Amino acid sequence: MEVRRSPRRRRTVTAYRENGRTVVLIPAAFSAAEEERWVDQMVAKLETREERRRRSLASDSQLMTRATSLSEAFFAGRAAPSSVRWVDNQNRRWGSCTPSEGTIRLSSRLQGMPEFVVDYVLVHELAHLLEPSHDERFWALVRAYPRTERALGFLEGVEFGSASPAGDAPEGDVEEPAGLV
Repeated sequence: MEVRRSPRRRRTVTAYRENGRTVVLIPAAFSAAEEERWVDQMVAKLETREERRRRSLASDSQLMTRATSLSEAFFAGRAAPSSVRWVDNQNRRWGSCTPSEGTIRLSSRLQGMPEFVVDYVLVHELAHLLEPSHDERFWALVRAYPRTERALGFLEGVEFGSASPAGDAPEGDVEEPAGLV
Protein backbone atom coordinates (compact mmCIF):
# COMPACT_ATOMS: atom_id res chain seq x y z
CA MET A 1 0.00 0.00 0.00
CA GLU A 2 1.30 3.42 -0.95
CA VAL A 3 -0.39 6.76 -0.29
CA ARG A 4 0.77 9.60 -2.52
CA ARG A 5 -0.08 13.15 -1.51
CA SER A 6 -0.34 15.67 -4.32
CA PRO A 7 -0.38 19.44 -3.89
CA ARG A 8 -2.13 19.69 -7.28
CA ARG A 9 -4.99 17.48 -6.11
CA ARG A 10 -7.76 19.43 -4.44
CA ARG A 11 -10.99 17.42 -4.52
CA THR A 12 -10.42 13.91 -5.83
CA VAL A 13 -9.11 10.68 -4.39
CA THR A 14 -7.94 7.91 -6.70
CA ALA A 15 -6.91 4.29 -6.14
CA TYR A 16 -5.35 1.79 -8.53
CA ARG A 17 -2.97 -1.16 -8.70
CA GLU A 18 0.63 -0.63 -9.81
CA ASN A 19 3.21 -3.41 -9.94
CA GLY A 20 1.31 -5.54 -7.43
CA ARG A 21 0.70 -2.78 -4.90
CA THR A 22 -2.23 -0.51 -4.19
CA VAL A 23 -1.64 3.21 -4.78
CA VAL A 24 -3.99 5.82 -3.39
CA LEU A 25 -3.64 9.44 -4.55
CA ILE A 26 -5.01 12.07 -2.17
CA PRO A 27 -4.86 15.86 -1.81
CA ALA A 28 -1.82 17.00 0.20
CA ALA A 29 -4.07 19.05 2.50
CA PHE A 30 -5.86 15.99 3.94
CA SER A 31 -5.50 15.36 7.68
CA ALA A 32 -4.34 11.97 8.93
CA ALA A 33 -7.94 11.08 9.82
CA GLU A 34 -9.20 12.06 6.34
CA GLU A 35 -6.39 10.05 4.78
CA GLU A 36 -7.26 6.96 6.80
CA ARG A 37 -10.99 7.25 6.01
CA TRP A 38 -10.44 7.77 2.27
CA VAL A 39 -7.79 5.08 1.94
CA ASP A 40 -10.11 2.52 3.57
CA GLN A 41 -13.02 3.60 1.38
CA MET A 42 -11.07 3.59 -1.88
CA VAL A 43 -9.36 0.26 -1.23
CA ALA A 44 -12.77 -1.28 -0.53
CA LYS A 45 -14.14 0.15 -3.81
CA LEU A 46 -11.13 -1.11 -5.74
CA GLU A 47 -11.50 -4.61 -4.28
CA THR A 48 -15.25 -4.64 -5.04
CA ARG A 49 -14.62 -3.65 -8.65
CA GLU A 50 -11.91 -6.29 -9.08
CA GLU A 51 -14.12 -8.99 -7.58
CA ARG A 52 -16.98 -8.02 -9.90
CA ARG A 53 -14.61 -8.34 -12.87
CA ARG A 54 -13.35 -11.74 -11.74
CA ARG A 55 -16.90 -13.04 -11.36
CA SER A 56 -18.16 -11.66 -14.66
CA LEU A 57 -16.32 -14.15 -16.90
CA ALA A 58 -14.76 -16.51 -14.39
CA SER A 59 -15.61 -19.85 -15.96
CA ASP A 60 -15.12 -21.31 -19.42
CA SER A 61 -18.88 -21.72 -19.78
CA GLN A 62 -19.43 -18.02 -19.04
CA LEU A 63 -16.73 -17.21 -21.59
CA MET A 64 -18.47 -19.42 -24.18
CA THR A 65 -21.79 -17.69 -23.46
CA ARG A 66 -20.14 -14.31 -23.94
CA ALA A 67 -18.50 -15.43 -27.21
CA THR A 68 -21.86 -16.66 -28.53
CA SER A 69 -23.47 -13.34 -27.63
CA LEU A 70 -20.70 -11.38 -29.37
CA SER A 71 -20.95 -13.60 -32.45
CA GLU A 72 -24.67 -12.88 -32.65
CA ALA A 73 -24.14 -9.15 -32.16
CA PHE A 74 -21.30 -8.63 -34.64
CA PHE A 75 -21.29 -11.61 -37.02
CA ALA A 76 -24.97 -12.60 -37.19
CA GLY A 77 -24.02 -15.82 -35.36
CA ARG A 78 -21.78 -17.01 -38.21
CA ALA A 79 -18.72 -17.36 -35.97
CA ALA A 80 -19.63 -20.43 -33.93
CA PRO A 81 -16.77 -21.77 -31.82
CA SER A 82 -16.77 -25.38 -30.65
CA SER A 83 -15.07 -24.30 -27.41
CA VAL A 84 -13.83 -21.16 -25.70
CA ARG A 85 -11.66 -21.45 -22.63
CA TRP A 86 -9.16 -19.70 -20.39
CA VAL A 87 -5.57 -20.97 -20.51
CA ASP A 88 -2.54 -20.22 -18.35
CA ASN A 89 0.16 -21.01 -20.90
CA GLN A 90 -0.20 -17.97 -23.18
CA ASN A 91 2.31 -15.40 -22.01
CA ARG A 92 2.96 -13.70 -25.33
CA ARG A 93 -0.54 -13.75 -26.84
CA TRP A 94 -3.85 -12.51 -25.51
CA GLY A 95 -5.77 -15.16 -27.40
CA SER A 96 -5.52 -17.81 -30.07
CA CYS A 97 -7.84 -19.61 -32.42
CA THR A 98 -7.65 -22.86 -34.35
CA PRO A 99 -10.19 -22.27 -37.13
CA SER A 100 -10.11 -25.88 -38.38
CA GLU A 101 -11.23 -27.08 -34.94
CA GLY A 102 -13.29 -24.02 -33.98
CA THR A 103 -11.43 -23.62 -30.70
CA ILE A 104 -10.62 -20.33 -29.02
CA ARG A 105 -8.28 -19.89 -26.07
CA LEU A 106 -7.85 -16.69 -24.07
CA SER A 107 -4.89 -15.96 -21.85
CA SER A 108 -5.80 -15.92 -18.18
CA ARG A 109 -3.81 -12.65 -18.03
CA LEU A 110 -6.99 -11.04 -19.41
CA GLN A 111 -8.97 -11.96 -16.31
CA GLY A 112 -9.49 -8.83 -14.28
CA MET A 113 -9.08 -6.52 -17.27
CA PRO A 114 -12.04 -4.37 -18.31
CA GLU A 115 -14.82 -6.31 -19.99
CA PHE A 116 -14.52 -4.30 -23.23
CA VAL A 117 -10.93 -5.58 -23.56
CA VAL A 118 -11.93 -9.22 -23.09
CA ASP A 119 -14.78 -8.66 -25.55
CA TYR A 120 -12.34 -7.25 -28.10
CA VAL A 121 -10.06 -10.29 -27.82
CA LEU A 122 -13.08 -12.58 -28.19
CA VAL A 123 -14.26 -10.66 -31.27
CA HIS A 124 -10.74 -10.86 -32.72
CA GLU A 125 -10.61 -14.63 -32.25
CA LEU A 126 -14.19 -15.10 -33.46
CA ALA A 127 -13.26 -13.21 -36.64
CA HIS A 128 -10.56 -15.82 -37.24
CA LEU A 129 -13.29 -18.45 -37.50
CA LEU A 130 -14.56 -16.52 -40.53
CA GLU A 131 -11.21 -15.28 -41.89
CA PRO A 132 -8.06 -17.12 -40.71
CA SER A 133 -5.52 -14.51 -41.89
CA HIS A 134 -4.98 -10.93 -40.74
CA ASP A 135 -5.91 -9.45 -44.10
CA GLU A 136 -8.23 -6.49 -44.80
CA ARG A 137 -11.33 -8.71 -44.73
CA PHE A 138 -10.34 -9.90 -41.26
CA TRP A 139 -9.77 -6.37 -39.92
CA ALA A 140 -13.07 -5.21 -41.41
CA LEU A 141 -14.76 -7.96 -39.38
CA VAL A 142 -12.91 -6.99 -36.19
CA ARG A 143 -13.68 -3.30 -36.62
CA ALA A 144 -17.38 -4.12 -36.39
CA TYR A 145 -16.69 -4.09 -32.66
CA PRO A 146 -16.98 -0.38 -31.75
CA ARG A 147 -14.35 -0.43 -29.00
CA THR A 148 -11.59 -2.03 -31.09
CA GLU A 149 -9.23 0.95 -31.06
CA ARG A 150 -9.74 1.60 -27.36
CA ALA A 151 -9.08 -2.05 -26.48
CA LEU A 152 -5.98 -2.17 -28.68
CA GLY A 153 -4.67 0.93 -26.95
CA PHE A 154 -5.36 -0.59 -23.55
CA LEU A 155 -3.53 -3.81 -24.45
CA GLU A 156 -0.59 -1.89 -25.89
CA GLY A 157 -0.35 0.05 -22.64
CA VAL A 158 -0.37 -3.17 -20.64
CA GLU A 159 2.24 -4.77 -22.87
CA PHE A 160 4.64 -1.89 -22.83
CA GLY A 161 4.10 -1.21 -19.15
CA SER A 162 3.21 2.40 -19.81
CA ALA A 163 3.66 4.41 -16.65
CA SER A 164 1.30 7.23 -15.76
CA PRO A 165 2.56 10.78 -15.19
CA ALA A 166 3.07 11.72 -11.53
CA GLY A 167 -0.19 12.63 -9.88
CA ASP A 168 -2.37 11.07 -12.57
CA ALA A 169 -3.90 7.64 -12.30
CA PRO A 170 -3.97 5.14 -15.16
CA GLU A 171 -7.17 4.28 -17.00
CA GLY A 172 -9.30 1.86 -15.03
CA ASP A 173 -8.58 3.48 -11.68
CA VAL A 174 -11.18 4.17 -9.03
CA GLU A 175 -11.62 7.90 -8.51
CA GLU A 176 -14.02 9.89 -6.42
CA PRO A 177 -14.52 13.54 -5.56
CA ALA A 178 -13.30 13.89 -1.97
CA GLY A 179 -15.90 16.52 -1.16
CA LEU A 180 -18.85 14.25 -1.96
CA VAL A 181 -19.41 11.55 0.63
